[in-house]
Amino acid sequence: MRSPLINRRNLRQIAVLLLLSLAGCGSESEPLLEETLERVYTVQPNADISIQNHDGAVLVYGANTNELQIHATKKAYSHMRLKEIAIDVSVQSATVSINTKFPPKPRWALFDRSGTVDYTIVLPATASIPQLRLVAGEVLVDGMRGPGVHAWLGDGRMLAHNCFTKIDFVLQRGNLTASYDWWEHGTFSVHADIAQGNAWAFLPSDSAFHLVAETAHGKIGNDFDNLVVEPTEASAAAKIDMLVNGGRQAEIKMRAADGDIKIVEANP
Repeated sequence: MRSPLINRRNLRQIAVLLLLSLAGCGSESEPLLEETLERVYTVQPNADISIQNHDGAVLVYGANTNELQIHATKKAYSHMRLKEIAIDVSVQSATVSINTKFPPKPRWALFDRSGTVDYTIVLPATASIPQLRLVAGEVLVDGMRGPGVHAWLGDGRMLAHNCFTKIDFVLQRGNLTASYDWWEHGTFSVHADIAQGNAWAFLPSDSAFHLVAETAHGKIGNDFDNLVVEPTEASAAAKIDMLVNGGRQAEIKMRAADGDIKIVEANP
């Protein structure tokens, strides 16, 4: 009769072999394949542009232009997977839809090998983005001045940079940053709702805005009043509601269900 030690060792070896067989060949033996797509369209300056992606990145840059420039890089570990990833762009008079379609994920795979798409999109700064949706990866919105930007990310990182518009970000898990290199007095806002993760706002010293920050499980640091706010026994949440430099037109509103919020005076 074999000893229990030998049996356990054999079971471990069998488990390792099963894991290797399910995972298939390692990434070292399967080179990452890439395919690049570039398209340019003439659009109206106030066009509505919607973007949907699953895995990868969506980097959006507002510019003084009447063109929509799309640079997309598809990545996958097989030619078949690469071919199955479809980028569908629909352009009408004042409406643009950019939709990414991925092949079904292998049912028994231990790792996601279905591929990714990284977008770099240049569009009119005065355009509107009613929907930007990404399941996992990175979202960047830079230099927008249109009616608004509404973005949703499941897991990853979100960034808004120098956007003088109505920003509405929803993040399920990850980190979020809003930053301004300079300040313009006008009506614009950043609304961020994070389920699990941290948020930062980097703002110039002369910023003037209405600040609302709240976290249910975390703390809030605010350079503009040099205070750290934490939940107390009387209140289950940490919250700040104040005017910074008397500002009323602009609003920075951040809420985290589970995470910290930091308001940073970028160049005191």
